[in-house]
Amino acid sequence: MERREEEESIRAASEEVARELKTLIDAGEVDSIKQIQHLILGRLQDSNAVLSHFNEYSERCFDEVSGDFARNTRLLKSMKSDLDHIFLKLSHVNKLFSDDDRAISCPPPPMYILI
Repeated sequence: MERREEEESIRAASEEVARELKTLIDAGEVDSIKQIQHLILGRLQDSNAVLSHFNEYSERCFDEVSGDFARNTRLLKSMKSDLDHIFLKLSHVNKLFSDDDRAISCPPPPMYILI
């Protein structure tokens, strides 16, 4: 019973606050706010549609280039591996020539004086 009285008291207070608020707010201003909210909603829906179309376009573009990108990535990794191997071999050859006392020393190229 006490709980019921408390609920009725809260309801009465809520209704009184609502009546007081109605006297403070102009109906024209409320309508203006509604129109602005509808305008904002329309713009947000348009923006959402544009972003959805852009996402679909981006997905199609990615699908078109992802195969090429993956293939070229594998090719670059293979080229890097080949170059690493070549430089390792060159390093060994260079070390062999620098350690060998019998290595052929090449004289510096001749210098030409232009007159």
